[in-house]
Formats: sequence, structure tokens, C-alpha cells
Amino acid sequence: MRVVVQKVSEASVKIGGQVHASIGPGLLIFAGWEESDTPEDNTWMAQKISRMRLFEDHEGVMNRSIMEVGGHFLVISQFTLHAATKKGNRPSYFRAAHPRVSKPLYEDFLDQLWNASDLPVKSGEFGADMKVALINDGPVTITMDSKNKE
Repeated sequence: MRVVVQKVSEASVKIGGQVHASIGPGLLIFAGWEESDTPEDNTWMAQKISRMRLFEDHEGVMNRSIMEVGGHFLVISQFTLHAATKKGNRPSYFRAAHPRVSKPLYEDFLDQLWNASDLPVKSGEFGADMKVALINDGPVTITMDSKNKE
């Protein structure tokens, strides 16, 4: 499982020209799965993200988690996180999981994130053409892969 986590002051996703979901301060998470990913990858990632200290304390140091500041999550499925770009100019997505594998993992990740944090979790729509808008706060952008836990 790969994710790009962005600390945002606000973010939204439109589907078919209509706002589907929006959040104020919190974390925007782009997430993609490969065939070998499991619900255990989701659990690890949800716990890690929920506890990651990306928010400022009273001294301006990133020392607080989203749980401590009471933010929101917006999760967007993004198979392109598994793009292979070594050959040619057209990315290959052979490592990205087929929707029959990734859709249940996506839905499970939403549940795992809520279970790990007890905070609101909003989402896009799996497989939809989405337009994502955000104001990155910091900017803070973190990439993670559950295959690189150590």
C-alpha cells in the first residue's frame, strides 16, 4: 500500500461537477494498493498516519498528531501511485491491484482509519473521475509504503 499524505487547511473532491466531500484542517490521503497488499497493511498504515506528528504545538514545532488537534481525513483512491516509469514515456500500472482486490481494501482502509483515530473520515468514490482541490498547509507532504515498514 502506498500513500501520499498532505496536511491541509482545506480539501475537497468533486465528482461530476458536484462537491462529493470536503474537509477543513486535517489530512488528505491519496492511497493505492498492489495485488500483494492485505488488510494488515491497511491497519498498519491507518495507525501510523493517525499518530504521525504533523501538526504544530504551542511552540510551532510539528509535535502533535491529527488525533490531538481533532482534524479530519479525506481519502482518495489513486492507483497511479504504483506507476512504473523506468521504460519509455508512458507509465505502466502493472503493479496496481485490480479493482476486485483494491476496492475492498480501499473500503477497509476507510474503516481502519476511523477505528485508529475515532475522527471523521470522508472519501472520494472508488474508480470515479475526481477533481481534488486542496490547500496544502506548510507545505507538508509525506509518502509512505507499507512494504517499507522498517
